Amino acid sequence: MNNTAQVQQLNPNAIALCTLGRWIASRHWVPATGGNFSIRQTDNMALVTASGKDKGELSPQDLLPVSWQADQLHCQYGTPSAETALHAQLYQLDPQIKAVLHTHSVHATVFSCLIGADNYPFRGYEMQKAISGIQSHEQTLTLAIFDNTQDIPALARQVQQRWKSKALPFALLVRGHGLYVWGYSLAEAKRHLEGWEFLINCELERLKITGKP
Repeated sequence: MNNTAQVQQLNPNAIALCTLGRWIASRHWVPATGGNFSIRQTDNMALVTASGKDKGELSPQDLLPVSWQADQLHCQYGTPSAETALHAQLYQLDPQIKAVLHTHSVHATVFSCLIGADNYPFRGYEMQKAISGIQSHEQTLTLAIFDNTQDIPALARQVQQRWKSKALPFALLVRGHGLYVWGYSLAEAKRHLEGWEFLINCELERLKITGKP
């Protein structure tokens, strides 16, 4: 373990993110080492989960310091998640973002494959108020959906373009892949994750019963 990794062992942000990661894993939302998490440390640096780590067994040393400058990423040691570029893009789009969480739940993945449009409206659910900025179940809450790609920088650029339309309410869904959420604190990111997973699960159940979008 190098000196930087040793420092991470005592970093309260790292400890909190690992604790949350184990909770997320207990919900079966990140199977088979899938998913990735990060938490911002400075304006242009975040701790990002290392590639291939079981999220149910995270320790602070599994979080790697990654910095960015425009499209350039730099990691001091180790191999961060292959999707780090998307985390960095979100942090650059909004300097208030503190944490980004990416999950691979079964219901979100299946739901994403059923929806052909590039967004999906949620209406009538009280749980919509779990998402910051939503005050009533009567509001329409729209989830942006992107096609999956192994070219993460290209996906990050697509997110940047959609961001300009203000169509990303603290979440986006990648078709056949999984859900990304973020928040201005780790607690807010967790609430957004749980809220969006609940809403997606409700809509998936409704579609199964009614067969109608």
